[in-house]
Amino acid sequence: MPDLTSTDIAGRIEDLYGAPLADLEAHAQEQPPGMLSALLGMHDALALAERSIDFHRDQLARLVHPERQIGPHEVSHLLDGTRQLAEAVAVRETQAKSVTAVLQSLARVSAPTPPSSSRPAPAPPRVPASPARSR
Repeated sequence: MPDLTSTDIAGRIEDLYGAPLADLEAHAQEQPPGMLSALLGMHDALALAERSIDFHRDQLARLVHPERQIGPHEVSHLLDGTRQLAEAVAVRETQAKSVTAVLQSLARVSAPTPPSSSRPAPAPPRVPASPARSR
């Protein structure tokens, strides 16, 4: 399965929880940490990595523009931009694989269905009363 983008992940989270991402983010802030907050954090990290990739790619494109000369000063910027782009790509790939694996392991739970038999459900076992202790 190809890695998903942050937009794809957002859609999957919305489908899983049955609410828009903005509502889920507001809800998660009012709750103790759990699966929802973990998924939202992974989504945020993925979106940040994607923005970083776009930024560094655009910066490199400006540096290697055909009408621009590349001198010794620009080479250090090219190398640094390339390193930062590679790091952003690695983060994006890691986050995408992790969140995809987690989402594949989760499924929306449907409401429990009543038993199909006409018999009433068995009563829970009774706990024997402990004998009273005398002094």
